[in-house]
Amino acid sequence: MQILNSILGYAADEPFDSALHDLSHAGKVEYLTISPEDTSRRRMKVITNKGTECAIALNRDQQLSDGAVLNISADRAIVVRLAQQKWLLLEAQNHAAALEVGYFIGNLHWKVEFEGERLKVALQGPLQTYLDRLELLIKAGKIRTLTEDD
Repeated sequence: MQILNSILGYAADEPFDSALHDLSHAGKVEYLTISPEDTSRRRMKVITNKGTECAIALNRDQQLSDGAVLNISADRAIVVRLAQQKWLLLEAQNHAAALEVGYFIGNLHWKVEFEGERLKVALQGPLQTYLDRLELLIKAGKIRTLTEDD
């Protein structure tokens, strides 16, 4: 098992970008794909896309993010990739509904982003769980849910 205990830098940074480019052409870059909600974890066991078992044990001052280089040598590099974040888009029907939804979601500590007048809720579990929690607001016509294509 490969033990990874620090973030060495990021794929876009010098000198990593050119080294990773060369290693990539040789097929020697391995990726650890993690979910966005796992970025705050400091310890976990994961498997790279090439089957290497890894144990991550980071210090408290480091946080995983897309492009984090955890290992690099002449033989191999291990780089973090984030899985695509999935979102639930909400649109309030009026200002009062927007305040109510904001208060409700704030109390649940859901991670959100704003997209114009729409609210994007980061899905950190099954979509149905979120819809179940919002059911009363949806049935009352205070909010409507949208797909990312809307």
